[in-house]
This record gives sequence, C-alpha cells and structure tokens, in this order.
Amino acid sequence: MPFAEVAVDAPIRPGRTFTYEIPAHISVQPGQMVQVPFGPRMEDGIVVEVAEAPKFSPARPIQLADPLGPLLTQAHLDLARWISDYYISPLFAAMALMLPPHFRNRTRSFLSLPPDNIEASARDPLGERVLSLVRSRARGRIAEETLREALSRDTKQSPDRAIDRLVRRGLLVRSWTWRTPKVDPPASSITVEGVHAQEPLVPTPAQADALQEINAALAAGGHAAFLLRGVTGSGKTEVYLQALARCLDMGRKAIVLVPEISLTPQTVRRFQARFPGRVAVLHSGLSTAEHRRTWWAIRHGRYQVVVGARSALFAPVDNLGLIVLDEEHEWTYKQQDAEPRYHARAAALYLAQLTRAVVVLGSATPDVVSYHRARSGRRLRLFELPYRVGDHAIRRPLATVEIVDMRRELREGNRSIFSRALQQALLGTVGRGEQAILFINRRGAAGIVQCRDCGHVLRCRSCDTPLTYHAIPERLLCHQCNRRSAVPQQCPSCRGHRIRYLGLGTQRVVQDLQQLVPGVSVLRWDRDVAGSTLGQESLLERFAKGEAQVLVGTQMVAKGLHVEAVTLVGVILADVGLHLPDFRAGERVFQLLCQVAGRAGRGEAAGTAIVQTYRPDQYAVAAAAGQDYLDFFQQEIHFRRTQHLPPFTRLIHLVFAHTNAGSCQREAQRLARALRHQRDAWAISEVDLLGPAPAYPARLRGRYRWHLLLRGPEPRLLLDKIELPPGWTIDVDPVSVL
Repeated sequence: MPFAEVAVDAPIRPGRTFTYEIPAHISVQPGQMVQVPFGPRMEDGIVVEVAEAPKFSPARPIQLADPLGPLLTQAHLDLARWISDYYISPLFAAMALMLPPHFRNRTRSFLSLPPDNIEASARDPLGERVLSLVRSRARGRIAEETLREALSRDTKQSPDRAIDRLVRRGLLVRSWTWRTPKVDPPASSITVEGVHAQEPLVPTPAQADALQEINAALAAGGHAAFLLRGVTGSGKTEVYLQALARCLDMGRKAIVLVPEISLTPQTVRRFQARFPGRVAVLHSGLSTAEHRRTWWAIRHGRYQVVVGARSALFAPVDNLGLIVLDEEHEWTYKQQDAEPRYHARAAALYLAQLTRAVVVLGSATPDVVSYHRARSGRRLRLFELPYRVGDHAIRRPLATVEIVDMRRELREGNRSIFSRALQQALLGTVGRGEQAILFINRRGAAGIVQCRDCGHVLRCRSCDTPLTYHAIPERLLCHQCNRRSAVPQQCPSCRGHRIRYLGLGTQRVVQDLQQLVPGVSVLRWDRDVAGSTLGQESLLERFAKGEAQVLVGTQMVAKGLHVEAVTLVGVILADVGLHLPDFRAGERVFQLLCQVAGRAGRGEAAGTAIVQTYRPDQYAVAAAAGQDYLDFFQQEIHFRRTQHLPPFTRLIHLVFAHTNAGSCQREAQRLARALRHQRDAWAISEVDLLGPAPAYPARLRGRYRWHLLLRGPEPRLLLDKIELPPGWTIDVDPVSVL
C-alpha cells in the first residue's frame, strides 16, 4: 500500500511532513491538496511525495483528496521547501503561497447538540454560554470559528478548553467538512482586435550592451542573473520590454515584479501596450472573482506575461524563461506581517535556478547588498545605464538639485515650511504653467498634539506612538493600528484648553501652499485619499492631463511616476526617517530622495529639485543631492564593514509580543540567557547576540514588544540549538530591525 508525505496546515517546525496511508479508493500525487486527521482534528494538507514504504509507522489514512489533482508543480514544491527551511516557517505556509485564490482554510469544523442530550448542563458559566449559543442556532449547529468569534466578544477567557471539555463529555458533537472552492474553466484564446503593439525604441549603446548579454543568456537556456543600475529616466523599462520580447519569441514565459501595482500604473500600462492581450496583472485590488479568473487563466496558459507585486512570483507560470524585479531595492518585496517572512528577490533567484530562467534586477539606487554582490561578481552580473535618455535616444540631463539648510532659514527669520528658494521656484513654476511635485513622507496635518499647559502628548491607547492630527476629515489617527478618535477640546490630563499641533504632513503642506499661491490647483496623493487602485490611477491621470499644477504626496509620488510637464520637485523635509534606530535608515532616505528628485525634468524642459533639510552635511542627504549613487555606496559600505553589518554578515531578528509588559520583558531576558548559555556551551563565538531591548515602537496594537538580534556568518548555528515558545516571530535577513 502506498504512503504519502504531507505538509499539514499547523504551527510546526520548518520542513516537517507527516506520513499518511493512501486508501485504495484515493489517488494522490505530489502537489495535490488533501484533508488529513491531525491529532483530534482534521486539517488541510499538501502532498509532498508518494512512496511505497512509510517513513513513520503506524500511519493514519488520508481522509479526502482534491479531485483537481496537483495544484503545485515540482519546481514550486522545491521552492516551498527552500522558503520553509531558509525563513524558518512551516512547510504548508510556504506552499500556500502557490495555491489558487481562496484555497486555504478549506477544512471547517461544526459543533452540534447530540439528539439524546439536548438539555444537559455544562456546570460552569463559560460552558453554559457555549451551549446557549449552540442552542440558539437553527438545528442546533454552529461553525466552530463563528462560535469562537462570538465568545471572544463576551469574555477574555479562551473558549478552546471549554469547547473541548464539552466534546469529551458528549455534550457537543464535532463534525468536519471540506470546502470546494470555485474553479474557472479553461478560457478560449481571446483575440485583441484593433490593438497594435507599441514598437520598441532604438536602444542606447548602454541598453544594447545589457540586452546583448541578457538575450545571450536566454538563448543559452541556463540560469543567469543580472543587476541593471540605471539613473532615473535611463530606460530600464525599455530593457525589460525588449528582453521580454526575446523571451516570448523563444516560446517561453515571464514574470515581472513591481513594488506595488497601485503605485506604478504607468509602468504596467507600458507592458500591456507592448504585448496587448498577453499580459495578466495580479494585485490586491482585484475582486475575488477577478483574482480567481486571472489565476486560472494563467494556469491554463492564456497569458504569457504576469505582472504584479511580490505574490505574483508564485503564479502558475509554466515554461518560465525570465523574471524581472523592477526597483529591486524596495522593502515591500519582503513579507513582514505573516509567515513565511520571505524576500521576493531571494525567492526569485532560487526559482530561476530551479527553472533555468534568467533574472533581471533593476534600480536607480540598488540595495547596498545587491550592488556589493554584483561588483564582487557573486551570482550577479552588473550593467550600468549612466545617462537619462529621451525620445530617439537623445541624452538628457538629470534634474539640478539644490540643498537648503533650514537652520539658516530659521535664523534669518523665515518660519514658513517653505524655504525662500522653494517659494520662488513654486511661484515661477506655476506662473509658467508648468507642474510641480511636493514631497513629505508624512500623512496628516500635524504629527504631535500637545497640551501647552502640562506638556501631555495625546497617544494611541493600543500603541506607544503619538496620535496624528488630520484636518480633513478632522480627527486623530494612529498610523500604526489605524485607531481613530475625536479631536479633544481640552487636555485629558490637566483639563487645560491650550492644545497645540506640532509637526507637519501632506495636509499641512496643501494648506500652506494654497496660502502661498492663491488659486493654485492642488492634488494630494497619500493613503488617506488613495483608497483603491482605480482611485489612484484616476488621480494620476488627472495630474498627467494637467488638471492640477501641484501634486503633494508621500513616498507614493516617488515611484514610477512619469509626467513630462513636471519641472520642479520640492522635498519639504528630507530628514524624515533619517534618525530611526535602524542601520538602513540612511540608505532608505537616500533611495527615496533620489527617486523623488528623478520625477523632475523628464520632458523637454530642464528639471530642478529643492531639498530642505536640517542635516545638509549628512552623507545620505548630500549624496542624494548630487544623485551620486557611487559616492553614497562607498560611504555606506565603509560604515557596514566597520560595524559588521550586511553584506559582511547575516542577521536574524527575533521579536516577542505580549499583552503584559512584565511578561514580555521576562521572556525576552529568559531567551537571551538561554541563547548565551548555548553559545558558550557549543563555543559558537562567531555569532553575536544583541539585546534584549524594547522594540520600536515598544507597544503595537495592544501588545508590548521586545526584540533580540543574532549577527554572524551563520546565525542559524545558534538559533537551531533552542526551541522558541509561542509568541516569538523569526525574521531572517530582516529589512527592518525596529
């Protein structure tokens, strides 16, 4: 009798599978979903391999098998194994990344009353509440998930033990179902009539050199990886497009990753225009039905190119030949809020090895680790696009950048948020009928609301962060947990009425701009006004058509925005984020400033960027003013080398969260002692342990946070020596250590 190794949907150690017997009436293959018994429950699972002999005995039988057959290819199974092992997450969680939409959580449990014991007593208040809720339902049957949600609103006690106790006593009966998700049938080939593909542009010599090597790698049919560093406006997207055309001509398919679809609609439209009817777009803004239809159309071979955010990497693309990661430095390629905490760049490189595909990473400001590897010849080949180009490959200059020292402005009596240079530039730009972008990486109108009598600062009840004042609509908002509250008329601490608003954000910039330039047409682009992908595209189209002269926004304005009429970019405060307790803070500020400065001067007229700062001598700000990546890289890599930071070492970030501050601190200290003991016992001197210390912010969504950092060439050597209890999160190669 055959046996199957199954990855079960449960919080278990990385890579672990369980052996199950395959009943005679069931046929399963690797990559197929199954329902299996797991302890006293039923759980979803995915078959990893089938063998004639069991790895563990005795083996329980598989309950049900998905009639659709395998949903994951062998390449995706191998990729999931690597993700599970490298990022230290359950194997099923890694495999679930590749499943069709809404194929997780298929197993549901129901609780019902036994027909012969309907009026029995639970003999405790929580148990009685459970029975009462079950009796209140039609036919005396309720989904266990629904019951838990109802109980969580009534009591802080965990209902799990009460429910299990009632099941053991026979007062409740638990049963199981397996949901059958909707599946779209294969779509017939769609002919796009009246749409002609855009013609490719004539490549510059630098573009031609890169394309020659990429095309040669595609023709060779083996794995290769390239890093394309090109200044803003240098034609990186054109290189992607022509490489894609070569890949498709060879009968292979491609995946194009962008940091966030909603922020790069112009880029996505270029791919669709070059390959009409052949591009599928996957993003979080799709409806349930649209997402399902698109996924299955890709699986059935309807599309040859998939464009999307990081999750698009796991689309069911067969015969994969090319993977492109645009803006490869962006932190959004790292999943940080759920297991597995993978980085799409690393996963793309591994998938390309499995499928013998070519990877092209592109950025004007590459991640320092990526650029160091490329310059060292470690798995990446480097190409540079050093010049901005326009129509017919004509070279164009980068925007001229001017740094304004806001300390001097203040000393000389200018208390406006706009420096005198920016005021004059704005008035001139608007007067000439040109367009401008004003960038401030903060939403709202004021970052701090403070009582002038006692100094009390209004803070979020769930997070250790100040509430931000928003003028439209008027409210206080926590930018961590999104908690909203009314603006107080008096101080909650001393009952004083002298409330003041400190700091600034996008709303404040709009208000002050309208006072400076009366009658100017302004659009604001931040997450408060851009609630959907369609809404953001509409806003961008309005600005591109000239319906507004000034666009005020957060980092959203820095990514993928190409409007030729923009001749001025104003950075209201370059220092935002510069002093965060994270070694990558300077790198992120540099990247963001270069990106936003690159929005100016993309048309015939020359561009100007004015950067306001209180730290004009800080090397990240100074290098960004010159848009000099190499200067920044040399200083940053020296800092990383002397401080023993990536790329010269590796990091694992451990975070513990708990509702009780004392319990959180004690657990972090206990783990630190255990790690140091194991390090000494095993003589693992090459791994450093930093911490424990409160995380930043120290409290988030009602849970206190403490963290530790493992640093060394192989920090897993130490981490694997202990078992982490529930409540800890593990982040391998973190993009943030806050």
